Amino acid sequence: MNPLFKNILAVIAGIIVGSVVNMCIISISSSIIPPPEGADVTTMEGLKASIHLFQPKNFIMPFLAHTLGTLAGAFLAAYIATNNKMNFAYGIGVFFILGGIANVVMLPSPIWFTILDVVVAYIPMAYIGGKLALKASSDQLTANI
Repeated sequence: MNPLFKNILAVIAGIIVGSVVNMCIISISSSIIPPPEGADVTTMEGLKASIHLFQPKNFIMPFLAHTLGTLAGAFLAAYIATNNKMNFAYGIGVFFILGGIANVVMLPSPIWFTILDVVVAYIPMAYIGGKLALKASSDQLTANI
């Protein structure tokens, strides 16, 4: 396969898979950790109006969605990419951190969560995803020899 095409596919697949993982976790989050009584989490306006009711436990699932979505997307992008695999992983991390920053601007959250989310959920997870993909790629290469 053409390396350019494969690298473009790596970015698209990383963004799609990372987004799907993120949204799946967000969609099941209220069944795992129920929102506060009286909070409307179905709309952005409802979230804005009720975010002050949230306790730290209510931020666990969004944090997991951001970390695991970035991790999955970065891993896949780095695994598929033909060269500079870590750069592709970091590219996915940058894409998702920009989304995280936009989310903070649209939906203000407690400062502790904002700092934790922006510092831990994106670039470090992109690094881990990239390193895991490098290991998986080298393991596969070794197995083929």
